[in-house]
Amino acid sequence: MSYAIFRVEPINKLSDLAQIGSHNKREKKAYKSNPDIDITKTKNNIEIVPLYDKYIKGFYNLTKEYKKEHDLRMENMRGDRKKTFKQMVDDSNNVVADELLFTSDFDFFKNMKKKDIKKWADVCMEFVYQDLGYTKEQILHATVHLDEKTPHLHCVVVPLIRKFDKRTNTEKYTISKKHYIKDKAHLSTLQDKYYERLINNYFDLERGIKNSDNEHISIKEFKKITKKLDNRLEKQSFAMTRDFEKLEEKIIKSKPTITGKEVKIDKDTYNTLNNFMKTSKRVLKDIPHNKALFKELNDYTKSYKDLEEENLNVKYEVVKLKQQNEKLQEENNKLQEFIRKLLEKLKEYFHKLLVKGNEKDKNNVVSEIKEYHKQELYDNADLYDIADNTSKEQEINDYLYSKNYDYDDKDIGI
Repeated sequence: MSYAIFRVEPINKLSDLAQIGSHNKREKKAYKSNPDIDITKTKNNIEIVPLYDKYIKGFYNLTKEYKKEHDLRMENMRGDRKKTFKQMVDDSNNVVADELLFTSDFDFFKNMKKKDIKKWADVCMEFVYQDLGYTKEQILHATVHLDEKTPHLHCVVVPLIRKFDKRTNTEKYTISKKHYIKDKAHLSTLQDKYYERLINNYFDLERGIKNSDNEHISIKEFKKITKKLDNRLEKQSFAMTRDFEKLEEKIIKSKPTITGKEVKIDKDTYNTLNNFMKTSKRVLKDIPHNKALFKELNDYTKSYKDLEEENLNVKYEVVKLKQQNEKLQEENNKLQEFIRKLLEKLKEYFHKLLVKGNEKDKNNVVSEIKEYHKQELYDNADLYDIADNTSKEQEINDYLYSKNYDYDDKDIGI
């Protein structure tokens, strides 16, 4: 299924506007050697709103009343504050124009005749006029390029409006993109309307990917992140395995001395246990960050797949990235399973320390398992199991009781 694509590209300087005009009107000599443009087909391009002058001259014609108002205001301006009209619009925080791009993929246009493409472009322009709210006088130029691989409509608009100025208590001309597209949320709503308009005119398309105008990382940066994440998981797995094996070896070799309710272990084994607990805690705390990275990478993979589908090179990269992502997900699943088993093993150690450890050991265990409980690594049942038939059983029960019945005044209607 093909997607309905509508994007907005800001034009911030008049020099940028001139460059875009040269491209859209095919005024550059370089096109003769550009493989993406077949100049023998340029004559087939469809002028929806023609512009017979260059873009800069067209811009000055469109904004001539704005320029008159500016020039008049400059007559009474102090010398060091005077600016030409060009300087003013270039230095403004506003755009000088917006370029609206409408397209889909190659398959959507494959069997279309020129008149059908013209009908599609007319529907796009209906959206510009009726949904965006531009008038024909604000359209600098609109053209459909049929001399590239995939047909697309360029519509360059100048969002020139008259706006009330509270400081001078008068209406003034200004260029305001936000008057037509307020923010990204509003843009997403407009893209919904664009999709609905196309469907209502019997164009068989799907809604484009939401938020597709957000900036995306490059393929190179994507690979860099996946490699970094892969290395991180590998190091975490290595650290956990290393410290766990050391701990097991120490426990097997050491001969604990049991006296009554206490168990004494040598200092070396005790330090190894502490190192292992620190490593496990560090890895466990990093799990949410790893999950967030996986979600972000999955989102980027989906964006690349959907938005660049017609580009074979990018499609190939997407497949590779998806495979890398699946491999990383598999590694993450293995690590999480390892951690799950590790937590089960730790329960046994914690219980033994509560039974046979000294008071300091027991207090450390209670603090540690409470922390694990807060991080939702252990649930209530886990803590009951660890504390069962130990001197700390009542303390853990009191802790869980207070957690289960911890409420705010608003919960009981106060």
